[in-house]
Order: sequence, then C-alpha cells, then structure tokens
Amino acid sequence: MAAERGGCSLEAVPLPPEVRESLAELELELSEGDITQKGYEKKRAKLLARYIPLIQGVDPSLQAENRVPGSSQATAAVSKQQKSRSTNSRDERFRSDVHTEAVQAALAKYKERKMPMPSKRRSVLVHSSVETYTPPDTSSASEDEGSLRRQGRITSTPFQSHSNVEPWLNRVIQGSSTSSSASSTSSHPGGKPAAASNTATATAAATVLADLMAHTQLDNHSAPPDVTTGLVEHLHHERPQVASVRGVPRGYHSSILETADGVPVNSRVSSKIQQLLNTLKRPKRPPLKEFFVDDFEELLEVQQPDPNQPKPEGNQMNVLKGEPLGVVTNWPPSLLAALQCWGTTQPKAPCLTALDTTGKAIYTLTYGKLWSRSLKLAYTLLNKLTTKSEPLLKPGDRVALVFPNSDPVMFMVAFYGCLLAELIPVPIEVPLTRKDAGSQQIGFLLGSCGVTLALTTDACQKGLPKAQTGEVVTFKGWPRLIWFVIDGKHLAKPTKDWHPQVRDASAEIAYIEYKTSKEGSTVGITISHASMLAHCHALTQACGYSEAETLTNVLDFKRDAGLWHGVLTSVMNRMHVISIPYALMKVNPLSWIQKVCLYKARVAVVKSRDMHWSLLAQRDQRDVSLSSLRMLIVADGANPWSISSCDAFLNVFQSRGLRPEVICPCASSSEALTVAIRRPPELGGPPPGKAVLSMNCLSFGVIRVDTEEKLSVLTVQDVGQIMPGANVCVVKVDGTPYLCKADEVGEICVNSGATGMAYFGLLGITKNVFEAIPVTAAGVPVSDQPFTRTGLLGFVGPDYLVFVVGKLDGLITVSGRRHNADDVVATALAVEPMKFVYRGRIAVFSVTVLHDDRIVLVAEQRPDASEEDSFQWMSRVLQAIDSIHQVGVYCLALVPANTLPKAPLGGIHISETKQRFLEGALHPCNVLMCPHTCVTNLPKPRQKQPDVGPASMIVGNLVAGKRIAQASGRDVTQLEDNDQARKFLYLADVLQWRAQTTPDHPLFLLLNSKGTVASTASCIQLHKRAERVAVALIEKGRLNVGDHVALVYPPGVDLIATFYGCLYAGCIPITVRPPHPQNLATTLPTVKMIVEVSKSACILTTQAIMKLLKSKEAATAVDIKTWPTILDTDDMPKKKLASIFRPTSPDMLAYLDFSVSTTGILAGVKMSHAATSALCRSIKLQCELYPSRQIAICLDPYCGLGFALWCLCSVYSGHQSILVPPLELESNVSLWLSAVSQYKVRVTFCSYSVMEMCTKGLGTQTDNLRMKGVNLSCVRTCMVVAEERPRITLTQSFSKLFKDLGLSARAVSTTFGCRVNVAICLQGTAGPDPTTVYVDMRALRHDRVRLVERGSPHSLPLMESGKILPGVKVIIAHTETKGPLGDSHLGEIWVSSPHNATGYYTVYGEEALHADHFTARLSFGDTQTVWARTGYLGFLRRTELTDASGERHDALYVVGSLDETLELRGMRYHPIDIETSVIRAHKSIAECAVFTWTNLLVVVVELEGSEQEALDLVALVTNVVLEEHYLIVGVVVIVDPGVIPINSRGEKQRMHLRDGFLADQLDPIYVAYNM
Repeated sequence: MAAERGGCSLEAVPLPPEVRESLAELELELSEGDITQKGYEKKRAKLLARYIPLIQGVDPSLQAENRVPGSSQATAAVSKQQKSRSTNSRDERFRSDVHTEAVQAALAKYKERKMPMPSKRRSVLVHSSVETYTPPDTSSASEDEGSLRRQGRITSTPFQSHSNVEPWLNRVIQGSSTSSSASSTSSHPGGKPAAASNTATATAAATVLADLMAHTQLDNHSAPPDVTTGLVEHLHHERPQVASVRGVPRGYHSSILETADGVPVNSRVSSKIQQLLNTLKRPKRPPLKEFFVDDFEELLEVQQPDPNQPKPEGNQMNVLKGEPLGVVTNWPPSLLAALQCWGTTQPKAPCLTALDTTGKAIYTLTYGKLWSRSLKLAYTLLNKLTTKSEPLLKPGDRVALVFPNSDPVMFMVAFYGCLLAELIPVPIEVPLTRKDAGSQQIGFLLGSCGVTLALTTDACQKGLPKAQTGEVVTFKGWPRLIWFVIDGKHLAKPTKDWHPQVRDASAEIAYIEYKTSKEGSTVGITISHASMLAHCHALTQACGYSEAETLTNVLDFKRDAGLWHGVLTSVMNRMHVISIPYALMKVNPLSWIQKVCLYKARVAVVKSRDMHWSLLAQRDQRDVSLSSLRMLIVADGANPWSISSCDAFLNVFQSRGLRPEVICPCASSSEALTVAIRRPPELGGPPPGKAVLSMNCLSFGVIRVDTEEKLSVLTVQDVGQIMPGANVCVVKVDGTPYLCKADEVGEICVNSGATGMAYFGLLGITKNVFEAIPVTAAGVPVSDQPFTRTGLLGFVGPDYLVFVVGKLDGLITVSGRRHNADDVVATALAVEPMKFVYRGRIAVFSVTVLHDDRIVLVAEQRPDASEEDSFQWMSRVLQAIDSIHQVGVYCLALVPANTLPKAPLGGIHISETKQRFLEGALHPCNVLMCPHTCVTNLPKPRQKQPDVGPASMIVGNLVAGKRIAQASGRDVTQLEDNDQARKFLYLADVLQWRAQTTPDHPLFLLLNSKGTVASTASCIQLHKRAERVAVALIEKGRLNVGDHVALVYPPGVDLIATFYGCLYAGCIPITVRPPHPQNLATTLPTVKMIVEVSKSACILTTQAIMKLLKSKEAATAVDIKTWPTILDTDDMPKKKLASIFRPTSPDMLAYLDFSVSTTGILAGVKMSHAATSALCRSIKLQCELYPSRQIAICLDPYCGLGFALWCLCSVYSGHQSILVPPLELESNVSLWLSAVSQYKVRVTFCSYSVMEMCTKGLGTQTDNLRMKGVNLSCVRTCMVVAEERPRITLTQSFSKLFKDLGLSARAVSTTFGCRVNVAICLQGTAGPDPTTVYVDMRALRHDRVRLVERGSPHSLPLMESGKILPGVKVIIAHTETKGPLGDSHLGEIWVSSPHNATGYYTVYGEEALHADHFTARLSFGDTQTVWARTGYLGFLRRTELTDASGERHDALYVVGSLDETLELRGMRYHPIDIETSVIRAHKSIAECAVFTWTNLLVVVVELEGSEQEALDLVALVTNVVLEEHYLIVGVVVIVDPGVIPINSRGEKQRMHLRDGFLADQLDPIYVAYNM
C-alpha cells in the first residue's frame, strides 16, 4: 500500500511467512527497547536482502504512484508488514505509513523555522516535572495507549528508589537554567533562519551567556534544593531592582530610564520578541473605498469562498435500498419470547461466560439460569419494593443499571429482569468518584428520565463512595437514588400464581441508551421493543448468525455494538458469548485471541484498538489459531484510521489461520444502530473497497480520488453494505436535508424499522434527527417515511458500498472548510519522534472564538520530556497540520501525564477536556498559541483620513446640527466674595490674618491608626511653627529668597507648618514623599531625583528620615554624598521672624508640584500665588466651605489636589480638616469611615486605593461597624481624587457595600485633575448628581462617541467626573488638527482657568513642550483664548438636568490619558478596557496591565492562585481580547501578585512595567509568545 521508507518497493515480492514473522518480532523487540535502532536496521536488512530488487536510488514518494484505489484485497495485504521502525509503539488506529511519510515530507519543506520558545520560571519547571514524574497510570491507560502492562514488567518503573530520582532532579534543575535561553536565538537580519542554535548570532550567544551567568547559582548545588521554596529565594536576590521613575531629563541615568524604542542589547525578552515578529507576516493594508466607510461597526471579515475550490459535479444520488428482511416462519414475536423459549426448552445451553482479570472463566450463565433469575428479579422489583405501602415502581418506569465492565452476568440478568417487569433499563457507567468526567451530565439524564432506583451488584455497591450515614453519596447533579443490590440473596422467589406477561414486540420503549454529544451534554436514546427485535433480525441476517454459535465480545456490553451483538442478538439465536473484560485486555492484550482459539469461536466483536494491542504482544503466542473465525467484526470500522489496524493485523495473523475476507468493518451510530456491515464470505458480498481521497477536496465536502498531491490523502476502507430492510441516502450536513451528489460527502440517513425512536424528553432535537425528510434539489421529498440522521459523514461508493470519512461530532468547520478531529489527531501522531507525548492521549476539539471554530490540540506529555523537546515537537505538529490540512492550530497544549479526564473505558473524555480548557482548569505544562496564523477574520485595519481640516469639521457639525463642545463652571467674577478674594491673594497673608482674628480656631486634626488625635494645629500654633521654620531656613540654611526647598515628611502637621515656613521666608517649597525604610532601593532614587530635578538648595525633614537619608543602606541605592543641606525641624529654637516675605506680584512662583505620571514620567509644574489662591477659592465655592465646617481627608499630601486639600484649603477657607494618612489604614481599615462617622463629616475626600482597601477589607464587617455605631448618613458628598477615568465598578460596589451604614447612593462621586490643572471637576455639595452614559466601545476606538442602551453588546459605562469648578472653562479639541469638536465627539480636553499651572519645571526648560501644553490656541473658531492641554481624551454632553444657575447642565466624561492609549490596527485602544476584559477571564487573575512593544500587544497578568494555573490563563486571555477587542495578544506574561507597579494614587505604572519586562526584571512565572 505504501512505499517503504527505506526507499525500496516490496510490492513486487510476496514474502514467505517465516520471514514475515521474524520481521514482526524484530519490530517488537525494537518497540520494547530490547535492541537498538542500529541493530534493528542491520538485522532487517539481512532478512530482506534477497527479496529486494535493487532500486534503492528511487525517491520513495515516486514509488507510491502505482497505488490504485483498487478493490482487490491482495494489494492491501502486501507490504504492510514492512513498516518502518517505530510503528509498533504506535497506535494502529491512527497509523498509516502513507501518512507518516506525508508528514515527514511536509515538515522537510519547512526546514527549521525558529519560533521563540516560552520562558518558564525555574521553580515551575521543576515543580511540574517532579509532580508528573510518576509512571503513567497504567490502570487506566487509555483505549489507544500503546503502553501496556505486562506481568513481570511492572517493577521497572522509575521511583523504585530515591537514588534514582535525585540525579534526575539535578538534571532537571541544571537543564532548566539553560532551557529558556538555548532556544532564544534570533534569526539573522537577512531573514534566513540561523542554521542551528550553536551557530547563532553573536547577540543571541551573548543572551545565552548572560542567561547562564544569571543562573549559575542554581547549578552549584550538589544536593537538589527544596524545589518549592529554595529556588524562588535564590532568584529573588539575583534580580536587579527596577528604578521607579522614568524621569523627564534626558541625560539622567538613561540606562534605567529610557529603553524608548531601542532594545536593550542583553534582554532575552527582546530577542524572543524579535523572533516572534520574524514569524509574523504583516498583513497588507487594503485601501479604503471612501471617507468613513467604517462608520461605526468594524465589520468582521467574512471569508469569501475561493472561486477555484473543488465543487461536486456528479448526479444527484438516489435512495439506496437494502435487501429485504427474510421471512422466517419460527421467528419469535419478541426478544423476551425467545428468552422464554430457550430458558424453558434448552435450560442447560450456555449463554454467557464471564472471565476474571487473569483470563480464567469464573462463571457460565445458562439460558435456564438467565430465565429463572430474570423472573425472580422482575417479581422482586414489582412486588417487594415499596415506599409508604405503595409499590415503588410501576410498568414503564425507568431504572438505572450500574454494573462494572467485569460483570456481564449480573448486567444481563438485570437487563432482562427489567424487560420482564415492563420497566425501562437505563444502563450507565459506574461512578467512581464524585467528580468523574461527565458524571454530572449522566445525573441530568437520570433526573430527566425520572429514575429513582439503581440496580447494582454487591461488590459494586461496596466500592461506591459513601456518606457518613453509610449510604451511597449523592453524586453531583444526580437525583436521589435508592440503590438495590440484585445478588441472589436479595431476590424473592415468585409465587406460584405469578407469571410475567411476555407480550409481542410493540412500539413501547424497551431500553434507553445514553450518548454524550460533542458539547458534553448527555442524551438518552429510546429504543422500542419492535426496533430492538427488528435490529436483532437484521443483524442475524447480515452476519449469518446461526443457533448455538460461539461469539467473543471485547466491547462494552452496556451499549452500542457490544450490547447489540453480545446481549440481544445472541439471546435471539441461543448463542454462547465469551465476554472479555477491559481490565483483562489491559493486562493481556492477547486474551481475546486466546479465547477465540480456546472456544473455537466463529465470531469476534472488537475495536481496532484491540487488534493493535494484540499486535504488540503477538510474539508471546506461537500456537494461537484464528482459523475458526468466520467473522471478525470491527465495530469502529467507520473510523477512517481503522484500515491500517485491519491491514497490520491481517499481515501478522494470516499465518495463524486468519482469512482476509473474515475482517468485517461495520458502521453504527447511537441513533440509527447498525448502519452498514461488511458481509461474511459465505453470504457472498462484493469484494472490499478502498479509496485514497484528497484531504483538501474532502475539506470542501467533495470526493476526489487523489492523483497529484501525494502528501495529504486519506485512505478509507468500506464498511460494507447497508442493513437488510433499510433505505439509506446521503444528505447535506447543514440546513435542509437536500440529497447530495454522487461525489459529495454528506450525512448518512437511514430509514428502517430498526433505528432509535427519539431523544428522551427532547422533542425539538428529536424532530431534527429522527424525523428528517430528505428532499431532492427541486424540493420534492424522496419518501413519505421519515429518515434518521446517523451523525456519520460519508458517501456511497462503487458496488453500493458505504464509505465513512468522519463523524459529525468530530467535525470542525474553520472558515468554511470542514476538518475531522480524528484526521488532525492522526497527523499529530505521524510527527516523529513520538517520545515526548503519549500516543492515544491526544484530544482535538474546536472552540468558537470570534465567530469561527478554532482548533485546539491537547496531549499528555511524558514526564521525562524536556522543555525544549516538547516545544520542538509542538512546533513540528503545527507545521505538519498546516501542510497536510492547510489549517492553523489555534492552541496546542501539553498537560502532565494522566491528567486528562478519561472516558469510562479508556480514551479521553473530549467534551470534559474542552470544558476544562474553557474554564481554565486544564493546568497545562506547555502551551503554544498561534492566533496570528489562525485568525483571519479580523476587521480591516482602519486608515486615518488626513485631509479633513478643522474648518470642515465645524461645518460638518453645523450641518449635523451639533453644537461645538464647550462648557464652563460658574463665573467667578460675578460672585459675592470678590473683595475677600482680593484680600486673600497670598496664603501667607491669610494665615497671619487668621492667627490674629481667630487665634484658637482649630484648623487641623491628625488621626493615628487607633483613631485618636495624634496632633492638632490652631491658627496661632500653625503661624508660630511656620515662623520658626522660616528663621531656621534663613539662619541655619542660609537660604535666599527664591531658593527651592524639598520638604520630606510623613503626612502630618509638620508638613503643613514647614510649607508655610517656606512661604514666610520667601522660599519655594516642594513636597516629597519620604522613602520607604523597607524598600529603599526603589523609593529612594525617586526622592533623589525630585530633589535634583527641582534644584532644591535644602532638604527639611525629621531626625529619623535625616538618618535614613544618610544611612549605609541608602548609600547602596543612591550617592548620599551629593545631598544638599539637610535640616531637621524636630526641635527648633523659638525665635521670632524679623519680617515675613511679601511677593512683589501674584504671578510669582508659590510652590512646585512634582508627580510621576502613569506613563512613568516625572513632571513638576509651577504654581503661582494667583493660581494657588484661585484654586482654593474655586474649591471653597464648590464645596461651600466656611470656618464652621469640617471635612475629612484620606489622601496623600504630596501632589495635585491631595496636596491642595491637605495643606492649602483649610488656611484659605478656615474650615477644620480631619487628616487621615492612608498609610494608617493598613493597620486599621475602618479608620477613615469611623472618623467620618464620629465627627459627622458632610464632605470627605479619598483616593481609589483607599476606597479599594475599604471595599476589600470591610466587605464582611459592615455588621460589626454598625454595632460600633458607625453611621455614614451624615455624608453629603464623598469624592475620589483621581487623574483617570472614573472607576465605576469600584465606586458602585463601595456605595452598595456601605449603604447598610447609611451612606446615600448619591454621595459618591469622583474628581478630575491633571498636571496642567490639578482640579478641573469636583462634585461639590450643590448641583445635579453625576450622570452615567453607555457608549459603544467599537465607535470609541475610532474616536467617535455613540451612546447605546445599558447592557447592549460592546457597551462601556462612563461616569461624569464631577461638576466643572467655578472659573474653569473646558473645550474638546481634535488631537491633531487642534480644531474644536462637536458635542459627543471624542477629543482632547482643553482647559482655561485662573488656577491653571503656569508651566512645567524641568532641568532643560523644554520650551516647545511647555508652550504646547500650557498656551495652546484653537486652530479655528475662537483663536484668542489661551488653553492648557490636559493630555486626556474625553467628551462633553449636554444633559437634561439643570445646574445651580438654571442653565442646562453640561457633563464632562473622561475616557483616558492620551499618552497611555495604544494605537493598534489603526484604532485607539484604552488599556483599562482591555485590562477589564482580561480580569474577567479567570477567577485567579488578580490584576492585569497591558502595553505595546514593536506592534505587539503585551498582556501582564498577576496570578492569584497556584502556579499550576499559570498556563491556563494564556488561552483565556488570548480568547477574551480577541472576542471583545478584535486584537491578537502577542505576548502573555504571568507574574506574581504585586509585580504590576502602582503609584500613590492607585494608578498602574504601565511604562515601568514595560521597562521591567524588557530588561527581564519581572521574574515571570511564564511568558508565552503567541505565534
């Protein structure tokens, strides 16, 4: 059939049997590892030397040309025995030489295309390997596993002794330190892949070296370290810390601060990303037809069918009629009548022989015993089981049959006992644990069938898990069951007058067979008494069964062919069944052949797996003979890959008496029962057929015998003719069941008296499947009888033979082409070498992502396979599948040995595996995602239209009837406090005035973590302390007017006093957050940087911090010799200041405000005296602040609005501020809310981090707080100070949570400020409540705002950021043209107000930057007003509400920072939206941050959970971002909680994270590079 890979054809020469046998033995020795590959080749060559014609030089692929899809059995039999090496260790079910060759040839085309290998944290690597390094659990070696148990072999598993393990562990640890680097060789710039990793480019070599250096510590341990803890600690102190600031000054420490777009040379990450980029092809951007073609939706590309794709050309098929059912005079009227007849007339005839696991016959059930015990059971069920004196069961009730595969006798008694009692048996698997794969679905089936009773055996009942009461537990999803044991002692003898009614076969339900669908749901198929009888009749006729024949059954007798042949038809014909339990097959795969030989069985019912297994063990048996067999029924003959098992089996056993024509494949389905079967020779069917079909055409549903394309073919055998008395046709798979053409693949449909009736209780899908009416192309029904859809895909070939090419369940439709899961598995199995994964432990299924099926392949990895080997195997599998099937694999995952869910009799439970994959519970140890190659239906990238100017925008808005977007707060010039405002121009004057007029009025109360007052300051106290500071600055610090002073204080009154001290002395204060003593390495450089950038001449601080700044620890982080003068203010002399400094003009600088933006840039802004007092005045007006008021502040006092509220506003307005340092909440979460309640505060401010701490920390404690008397009903407004889009979910959950403590739902709102203006919006105490709108996220990416209803798809809720402050004007401008935009257009928020900052304060005053941000003018319209650009995108919308002045209220919505947005595929994305989706993807994702690098989207997720779950997240993250944002994730980085840096305002520092990632400093658990 296939050309020999050695390069010689054996077609010419039939080999003598003894040579064949020696070859087979050799194969086995090799597969068992008894001889080496070399020895094998030598011996083999010797054996074949005289048979091989000398045509070694011919290319093997040419030799396959003489293959003809012939129907003669002879060609099939030849040359199969000369399989190349390694076949025997393979699963024959999926084995095909042609295929292996094809795959090898395909792979050769690719050469070695280097893919970046994922990097895995060492601890995970070792951890997972140790866990999985146990021998595969052979007790459930899957149905197609090649590794079988043999007696005497068991001892050789690893883990015999610990000595074995340790060197292995060392090897893993040492190997692991190089594993992630060895593959990171980047390709040459020329695009040719590096020849191999040892000749890699210099940079890659450097990478590898650096990599090894970084981990040399690991290699020095002679004893393996504690893998769970040791490794992690070593890695900790190796890792260089990331500096926390990216600084504006270009010259400063550029190595730490700026990796900009340059790539740090020595980064392993960068070389991997480079490789990744090399593997991606950039899509060409198609030209846009006209302006705004993508108006709102980005439409997903719909795959246009290829005009050249093959189309069926044959005539429409006709309905195929089977031979008529023969009329037999003495045919029994029902199956029970047959049983009664044999049980009474032939009571001694053997019915069933059961074997134990050693192969000994333990019991033979005779027909007499079967009849009498079934009668006893029927009587007991109907008469002896009662509940509340009512009989428990009535005829027609369903009963579960729970019997192990090793007890066919009890099952048979139970089955027939139920039929006699007119009960409906529902056979199911034995549930072993509460969490069996698919067990819950079986429970649903039992529930929907109304099952209350389960029959089982004594032994089985003892083995079921029990509850404390000793009763069998109720399994998850199962109904409550009464378990009844049917062993003899529990059955009652029927009374003399009791006789069951043996009725004629009727349309009543006889039994229900369960079936699990592709999605994992379990349905029950009802079979009537009439169908059961007709099916037995048809099988008897088709198989030529005769009375008292012996049959060997290897299949599961509870369902499908095992039940039909081994329990039903056998009784009909008084046959003797030898039942081979699965457990025996695993111990001795030859057992069924030995029993055929021993009992001279005429028929054997097997699966191709059983044939394959027996091949592996056949050399142990010289004396078996299969000459008695007249029929070897291959129950899964419909599997396209069974043909090679049949051929291989015949090759080996033909010499043992097996005749070729005895092999009879059949096709069956749960719905239609047996569909077709090859007839035994004595019934004289047509000769068997074989077809070699083009895989490409099959994917379009067209049958073409393959001629030119040697690589991708599918060889299928026929499954014989259709059943007697049946009509069969092939219909289109989707939609109306139109008849197919002769050369078209479709679903086979059957109409006969021997099919299932319905899905129990499911009328809708029953109609679809059991009552299909096939129609001709013209729409005319082909018959008045309904047909049953079989779920088998196939066609009718020559001689009316049926060919099956796949199952509907395994069908995967990717962009319009159909692929079969089994075929994909076979291709994966043909990839050599197979030593990294277990054969037959491979699952292929599809998941729907972005409206198309995506192929997922999951395999079990052998514990000894190294990272690199597995990764290489994975990349080769991808390439093979791509070549052979022309389809991309979306995700390939390897899981540790024995972790995939198993089906009851071996094999993998596919739907459960899929379920786990989608839930993120698969726990793979290796993952490779290839979304770039698979996902071809993304929307087209958007192209910007450059030629639309600002003028045309305005005209467009006018035409559309939209107003220009602008809004303002109340006009300050009209307000009553104007004369006061003139007096209060300088804050230093205000403080002195208050110290004279209300000296003892308390301004500040500072609380400690216990909630007690730590310090206070009245007007006079503050004034006096400020004077002392001013004296110290002038005398001790020798500072001049205008010098800059850094104030490094913890939050408190000292900070406020020193601030005013600076103003009194004429110095410029800069507040700086003190370094964290436990984390100097990251926090001190920021302090140093602010001090240097602000050119501070002096530092004021406390004694403790002063010591810290000069300590040895500090010296390791910064150069402590270069600090300016440091003064501590703890004990200053009480001196009076000669004169308080008075600025000459309100435009003079009052203070500098420094803060690190979210993009990691340190920016200081200049605040003049005029701006400072204007800011205080606006806040005073908005919040109605007077000396009699109290406000509570839980904010950091170092920059922005937090600083203004903490240090400035109380002095200006005279109200009392209760200061709660956020740090104190770490030891007492309820501190802030208790203070608010205790002081009955009406207005309070906090930050998002504080709100989050309260929500997380007090979630369960609201009752305790209420008991303690915490009451928040006093709060009129609680404002979150922020420089970002309002976090609606957080504010809403906060409101909901504390509603119980009286917090009004309307109280919580947010503020908005930024660097150019620290307070633009602030809710205040009056004015309408903040509004929320829902916008379309897709339109937003195109900078358009489209409002949608709440809950509509792609909707994003946005909350207004508070009311615009008095004196502030806002306009929305286009980011590029700087023209004004209309209402509801997304653009940059520009602001004009008296409290705008006057400019950035930088080392090299970058004037261009300054002018652009602080003095921008519109390019069109009002070109006079000077605006400051906030750097934030947002939009204005006029609402229906009215504001204080009676006008309609304009709401400002902030969408996000312009610097943070990601430009991808021509659209603008906000990181927070992608992050929100990702966090929802899995319960273990604690936090997430995204950024881009070289056009790739990088997603960093913090894993809160065990490291096993790390790789589950890769696919889930990729899926959710594709589904919701139409973006392909390039790199997924999984890190520990707390790695994503967050600033004091609770904002993510994404740029820091990016720098840390590129510099390889994140110590990630896993990094996946999506292809």
